[in-house]
Amino acid sequence: MEPTPAFIEKHELWSDDQVRLSAQIQRRVEVENLKLIRLAWSDTHGASRAKAVSVPAFFDALRHGYNINVATFTLDAAGGRVFASFTKGGGMELDEMTGSPNLTIVPDPATFRILPWAPDIGWILCDEYFDDGCQFHFSSRQLLRRQLERLEENGKSLIVGLEVEWYLARLEDGIIGNENIGEPGTRGQALKTLPLEPGYSYHSETNLDVMQPILSKLAETYEKLELPLRSMENEWGPGQVECTFSPSEAMRAADDYFLFRTATRQVCRRLGHFATFMCRPALKGYYSSGWHLHQSIIEKVSGQNLFMPDQSDLHLSSFGNSFLAGLLNNAIPSAIFSVPTINGYRRFQPNSLAPNRATWGFDHRGAMIRVLGGVGDPSTRIENRIGEPAANPYLYIASQIVAGLEGVESNLTPWQSDDEPYTAERPLLPGSLGQALSALQNDTLYSRHFGELFCDYFIKLKQAEIERFGEKHGEFDATETGVVTEWEQNEYFDFF
Repeated sequence: MEPTPAFIEKHELWSDDQVRLSAQIQRRVEVENLKLIRLAWSDTHGASRAKAVSVPAFFDALRHGYNINVATFTLDAAGGRVFASFTKGGGMELDEMTGSPNLTIVPDPATFRILPWAPDIGWILCDEYFDDGCQFHFSSRQLLRRQLERLEENGKSLIVGLEVEWYLARLEDGIIGNENIGEPGTRGQALKTLPLEPGYSYHSETNLDVMQPILSKLAETYEKLELPLRSMENEWGPGQVECTFSPSEAMRAADDYFLFRTATRQVCRRLGHFATFMCRPALKGYYSSGWHLHQSIIEKVSGQNLFMPDQSDLHLSSFGNSFLAGLLNNAIPSAIFSVPTINGYRRFQPNSLAPNRATWGFDHRGAMIRVLGGVGDPSTRIENRIGEPAANPYLYIASQIVAGLEGVESNLTPWQSDDEPYTAERPLLPGSLGQALSALQNDTLYSRHFGELFCDYFIKLKQAEIERFGEKHGEFDATETGVVTEWEQNEYFDFF
């Protein structure tokens, strides 16, 4: 009698390459004498959750997966329970969610790393499944994979380049006090930090050098983690840093961003410093940070960039123009996936190197979409400047595929480019998370492609965040006030 196949084999969850990599990883774990391996997964907010397991437990997880509580997907950004997990249907009218049940997380062998700042610790990213082998409804990584499959079915692949701003500060003392402790649904006070440099000396080499010891340590970390760093620069606000990464296939880029954000925060903390990917912290002189997503689509067999035009008077091919049109036409309902926090909407101000409406231009940093390249340039691409650095990378990138392909499949044509994007008569971007949520609710594009189940879940999750903010501050419109509240600082500064 043949033995019953283990979970991963039974449900055919790995490719042949992943099976081969799994064997290599087990040998490496033994050679490197690792003590623990962190099984990590992304929650809906894009925050890293993890369990550290022993080596035998890890080897077992490479066959059977590993059980976790579904709870991390039912909590808002402050750890408040949004859904009635202990009732029938788990507050979602889904029998499989009753009672806060277990999920099975399955490691992806392609993502295995040894953490440079904790050299006896391994790290691997996992996908979430129900115990019957079906994909978990609310897995953002699985959601991105399904959108990428739409491209792959037509012989295409999305290439993504990352350009992200974040803040590096010094911890004032690094001691956690009672004032920093909150409760489920309410964050304690944010940790106190001090600026690392005075800011507002764009690309200052002197200020860059002040930060260099930490940045050098980070660059070394990224290299060991195989993150394709291209550049680090002193940006605009005090201690504001921009990092860019070489382009890669979309899932690799999303995984890289997830690990980059996690690694940056942990390494800085161990060095007595503090990294935050909150868009606009409530600290003196802090300017908004953005996450610009560079994207192009290639033909998989030939490697040809399908955005590259064949005429010198064009910026994009007809395919690229339709993809651009899809991003513009769907900029409003898609905004919540690239700007998922209340704080992120403070960035949409005129003349701020951030957009405030759905515009595009060739090499124009005031527009929402900046087009780069041209005839004969294989790096021709679309740069969407809408995002905030706290966005979930899987949802952000997936939302771009959905919007862009809608333009391609509907053969849309983009409106004219705008030389003055802050005064152009174009659709205004949402002025608040509430407005963005309403736009998603009133549109069918994402419910069709992400599924009504996921969209209803996501809406309830973000609505809870809006309601908690509203209890303190009422309705909020970023176009009317520039004052970042203490609530936002406590909510996002350390979480992201």
